[in-house]
Amino acid sequence: MNLTILGCYAATPRTLTNPTSQVLEIKNRMFLIDCGEGTQVQLRKNKIRFSKINHVFISHLHGDHVYGLIGLISTFSLLGRKNDLHIHGPKGIKEMILVQLKLSASWTTYNLYFHELQGNDSQVVFEDEKVIVRTIPLKHRVYTNGYLFEEKPAERKLHIGKVEDYGIDTCYYQKIKNGSDITLDDGRVIPNIELTFDPPAPKSYAFCSDTLYNEDILPVINNVDVLYHESTFLDTEEHLCEKTMHSTAKQAATMAKKANAKHLVLGHFSTRYDSIELFKEEAQSVFENVELADDGKFFEF
Repeated sequence: MNLTILGCYAATPRTLTNPTSQVLEIKNRMFLIDCGEGTQVQLRKNKIRFSKINHVFISHLHGDHVYGLIGLISTFSLLGRKNDLHIHGPKGIKEMILVQLKLSASWTTYNLYFHELQGNDSQVVFEDEKVIVRTIPLKHRVYTNGYLFEEKPAERKLHIGKVEDYGIDTCYYQKIKNGSDITLDDGRVIPNIELTFDPPAPKSYAFCSDTLYNEDILPVINNVDVLYHESTFLDTEEHLCEKTMHSTAKQAATMAKKANAKHLVLGHFSTRYDSIELFKEEAQSVFENVELADDGKFFEF
């Protein structure tokens, strides 16, 4: 499970910092999460192939999380894209994009599908044979969702030596990997645990963009491997959280601790501070395993 941070700063793009966007690679799927201004430039800088992105997940319709999307969609057409593109995001995102395509007479060369969200409960928004994605309802000034990406459990791994010792035919291998016990010709039942090894534990990633501190989401993100949580402010500016509906680094760390997360990645930093290291120091007073997002940073979990 790999994470590439394309942008992680709050509000407006600057010469050295970019607004929110990131790419998650999980089970050989590549998902673009949020798409602030400059996302396509950051994709090029980080040598991420446009053609591998088939699903985009938008948390909310504030500009620093979505204003790069129309440019990316248009560039895909200019490059002759043929693959379908699926956009998952709040109700209104279809209108936002289509009116721009209409007025600029820039209809896409590929099928563009919108999956609009408006519910306030966690819901499945994507699922295939290897990955499932659920929304994480957040509290912000406009309708906002985070996203929980989870690997589905892999099939068990054959203990080939044991299987061959029992003379089990290859036609039963898939059944064994699916978890079944095997009955031999002489009537003996060989338990699956003797014939297989446990697969790697499935991994999970929770993306929590702009939000007020909100313990209501704990059941959704409980035991997550990696929690990305916005940390716009330090504790000294906690008084601004209620007005802006953002969080502090300490609050993000508290969420990670209460969710029993393995890793916490902080992002969405306000540019009022001289150093983002201050966010890490504050968070580690509550939760030890803290990483700082930064533009172009790559994580492997």
